[in-house]
Amino acid sequence: MKFLDLKNLVLNFSKSTVLKNILLVGVITLIVKVFGFYKEILVASTFGLSVLLDTFLIAILIPSFIQNVFISALKNIFIPNYIIEQNNGGNTSQFQSVIYIITLSISSIFFILIYFSSDYFLIKLFPGHTFEYYDLIKNQLFYLLPLLFIWGINSILSGLLEIENKYFLSSISGVFSPICMIVCLFFFRDALGDMVLAISMLIGAMVTLIYMIFISLKNNLICLKKPKLNANSLVMLKQLPPKVSSGLLSSMNQFVDQFFAAQLTIGSIAALNYGIKVPSLIVAIVLMAMGNVLLPYFSRLISTNLLDAYNQLFKILKFVFFTSLIISVIIIIFSNDITSILFERNQFDSDDVLIVSDLQKLAFIYIPFLLCTLILVRFLTSINKNKFMAWVAFFSLLANIILNSILIEKFEIYGLMIATIIIHIFSFIFYVYFTHKQYRFAKLYTN
Repeated sequence: MKFLDLKNLVLNFSKSTVLKNILLVGVITLIVKVFGFYKEILVASTFGLSVLLDTFLIAILIPSFIQNVFISALKNIFIPNYIIEQNNGGNTSQFQSVIYIITLSISSIFFILIYFSSDYFLIKLFPGHTFEYYDLIKNQLFYLLPLLFIWGINSILSGLLEIENKYFLSSISGVFSPICMIVCLFFFRDALGDMVLAISMLIGAMVTLIYMIFISLKNNLICLKKPKLNANSLVMLKQLPPKVSSGLLSSMNQFVDQFFAAQLTIGSIAALNYGIKVPSLIVAIVLMAMGNVLLPYFSRLISTNLLDAYNQLFKILKFVFFTSLIISVIIIIFSNDITSILFERNQFDSDDVLIVSDLQKLAFIYIPFLLCTLILVRFLTSINKNKFMAWVAFFSLLANIILNSILIEKFEIYGLMIATIIIHIFSFIFYVYFTHKQYRFAKLYTN
């Protein structure tokens, strides 16, 4: 295999339309993220590193956590198994019904659990604050809880669109939420008061749901029959616990960081959030463009040519790592200027810029490793190696807790980012080693 053999990569992708889909989703994601980033700039300008923003970020953390753990896990195991059901001539309508029931059931359980345990949860994880602080979190949280149901349905519908190669229709749905938040911040800020961020996010999710249902019905993708568990459905359910465990442990890292940040000065949570805004934008564009396309792509390729799937994976990893490394170095050099241009206005002053810029520099160190790890996750999901990913996530979480508790004493909020760098580098090493090991097994089995 030639080093960075981009020519063959492009040619192979072109034959299967994967390159076209990646570029399409990338462009759309960039457009969507521009709206989303402008929304973040507007939020920063309006609220700065304030109590209201801190409390909103804590409130949205809970439903976001459930989405990242459970809803994303359902989508990721749904796509490859639905493709198998299609290829085997199975009853896809019954299969759809099963996944909708599972999704809504999980959403209902968490809705009830969070609704009745929010007081206990907040006091235990974010101790030492006033009653007014907790009430502000809870009031926003109750507006955000319906997102569990909305995101769940949207996720499955998005998966159906991606399976049918309708990436444009799926990707463009992300534009509605930031647009709704921008409109609410411009025109309804006073009317909605402290609930403006939570209510605008709920409205954006509802508009997205309406769009997704309309598009899915128009393309005849929603086909429901009386649910019935078959062999493939049972396989999917068996894959769910390790996949959920992996997502649960990985997402808890965000909780851990928020917990330690909450022990520092007011505004630390918001500073940490803005410090990863630009890195998250890069990750989101690449992940949406490549991740959403590659999961169904690998699922189909693995069923026909496993070794070719591995070869395509390694080429993609080389390209992504070195391209993202170059971009990261450039952004680190100009980090102060970028942060100032994007955020420095109104309540977001020059002192805030310095803090956020330094956090941003640290974040870009781990971006190449994180992007490649996320691509490896997509591939390993396609070959059902969820148990391994769960173990990596467990040790990463344990390491994050230990490193945060040590590094925060000396480096304060910057210690949280240093810990994240270390964890992402070692996770990447473990993933690469394991994948190469599986590749060698596949070669032996094939030969």
